[in-house]
Parts: sequence; C-alpha cells; structure tokens
Amino acid sequence: MLEQLKILCALDGVSSFEEDVRAYLLTQVKPFADEIRVDAMGNLLVHKKGAKQGKKKLLLAAHMDEVGMIVRFITEEGLLKFAFIGGVDRRVVLGKRVFVGPDHIPGVIGLKPYHLLGKEEGERIPKADELYIDIGAKDRNEAEKKVALGEYVVFAADQQMLGSDYFCAKAIDDRVGCAVLLRLIQEPLPVDCTFAFTVQEEVGTRGAFGAAFSVKPDIALVVEGTTVADLPSVPEQKQVCAVGNGVVIPFMDGGTIYDRELYQILTRLAEEKKIPWQTKTYIAGGTDARTIQRSGAGVRTAGIAAAVRYLHAPSSVFAVRDLDAMYRLAREFLEEMSRQDC
Repeated sequence: MLEQLKILCALDGVSSFEEDVRAYLLTQVKPFADEIRVDAMGNLLVHKKGAKQGKKKLLLAAHMDEVGMIVRFITEEGLLKFAFIGGVDRRVVLGKRVFVGPDHIPGVIGLKPYHLLGKEEGERIPKADELYIDIGAKDRNEAEKKVALGEYVVFAADQQMLGSDYFCAKAIDDRVGCAVLLRLIQEPLPVDCTFAFTVQEEVGTRGAFGAAFSVKPDIALVVEGTTVADLPSVPEQKQVCAVGNGVVIPFMDGGTIYDRELYQILTRLAEEKKIPWQTKTYIAGGTDARTIQRSGAGVRTAGIAAAVRYLHAPSSVFAVRDLDAMYRLAREFLEEMSRQDC
C-alpha cells in the first residue's frame, strides 16, 4: 500500500481540482468494481459486491482533495496574490516551493523581507493577503501569459522516508484513506459495499453531502488522516494521539459524536485481532463523518484514521505501520458487519 500511497500523494488534488486523483483511482478500481459513477460534485462512487448481500447498506468514505491555494490577482510586478483553500498552516508556508496549475509553473511563496519588518510585524503570523507567489515573471504581462486567475496552486513537497518507518509527503490527509479503500476494492469482500472518494472535504465537507444523499447508507465508516501534537512542548492531554501508536478510533471530534455501538465494535475488534489502536484525547476538527451522519434520516457513522504530524502543512509525516493497522481494522469491520448480517 505504501507504493500506492506515494503515487496518490504525488498527484495534484486541491479542493475542487481533484481530476487527477479521480482519474488515477478510476484506472485502479475499474477491473474490480461492479458499478462506478461520478456524480455532479465530482465524487467517485464505487460499488462492489461481496460474498453476501447485507440487509443494510454500507458506505466507506475517504476524501480525494488536499489543502492548497488559488490565484486571485496578479500585481504590476508579476507577483501572484492568492487565497488559501482549506485550513493551511500559515506559520510554515513562507519560502516554500509551489506549482501553479496543471502545467506546474514553479514558484515560491514570499513576504516582505524580515529586516524591513517592525518589531510587531516580525513577531506575528503573516496574513494571507501579505503573502505572494513569485514565478520569476518580470511584470504582469509576462505572468498573465503563464497563469490565469482562478488557477490552483499546490505545494511542491518532495517525498521521502524518515528513518525506516516514517513517510513524509504532501496530501497524506487523506490520500492515506484513499489507499486503504483502494486496497479493499481490489480484493474479495465479505459483504456488499459502496466506496465514496469524496471531493471538497477541506472546504466544508461539501462533496460528502451529495455522496451521502445519493448512496443513502445505513452504516458508514469514514477513513481519514488526523492531526497529532505528540511533541515535547505540548501537554500530554493535548497531544491528541501519537504517530506510530496504531490506528486512531475517535469517539468524538469537533463535528461528530460517533455511533457508540460502532465505536465499541471497532475497539473490540482491534483488541481481539491484536491491531494496535489509540483514540483521540482532544476534541477538535471535523471530517466527512459530520455530513454523512446528518444526511437523510441519519446514518450510523464510525471513523478510523492515521495519526499525521504537521497536518495541512507543505509536508506531513506518518508511520507506515499505522497504514497497515488502518487497513486491517477496516477489513475486520466489514467482516463483522457480514457476521452481524448488517
């Protein structure tokens, strides 16, 4: 799965620009799916029959999009002003390399030089409208020949292994979930299941609305990447979870109180199958779960996630062993749903 994840993370997929990710996933699921469709929002919906047809409709979901930027103005000097798409960490973007648009025009994020800043300016996080992207254009005319307003911007982060088990790349949130779903689709399943690769999660879980109302599931499992703060300067109760400590099974976040029975099923399965797991000790954030849970007449919803350091930054880090734990637990969950005739 790691090699699949590397391919997925390398693709451009800023919210509302998920075409490359969707196109790749389509090539990978076509030989295994019983039904495939792309809805009006751009969600990729894949249905696969299992060994049995359950009485209740199951949905597994992971989002295709990643945080990034969009070009909103070009200055007389040929610099690109932009807006962030999704909750990008502004503290770490200065000086980072980016690619603009499908032609991958190279650029770098800039700001007024530090030695020209006043004391107050130098001590605060820069606002988005103070930043710009330098693509090496001499003026607006030259920049406009390369870049159009409304074009997406993606971080140009190199992939690398850190030590023997840690993987560093952009867009681990949530290509890690996509990799798990892809693995499940490519093997026999114990029960019929629909898989949703959703769009625009990072800007308000927008794609999940259409996917949930279209599929109308009874039970959903959302497969995600989640933030961690397992750092020496952070109090233990605020570290949320830890990279390398296993699959994260949340009981609540900022958008969802997860179905209690499904949470207990997941934790029991993890214990019985000796799958390393942890939960979240800090209530914050939100995922597609909040939207899926509230759709239609309501959906029983659970979640699992990979613990990811530096979430929504140009480079994120997670432990490869946690990827295997996510897959194993998702697989066991489907087996359990089959046994319970769900």
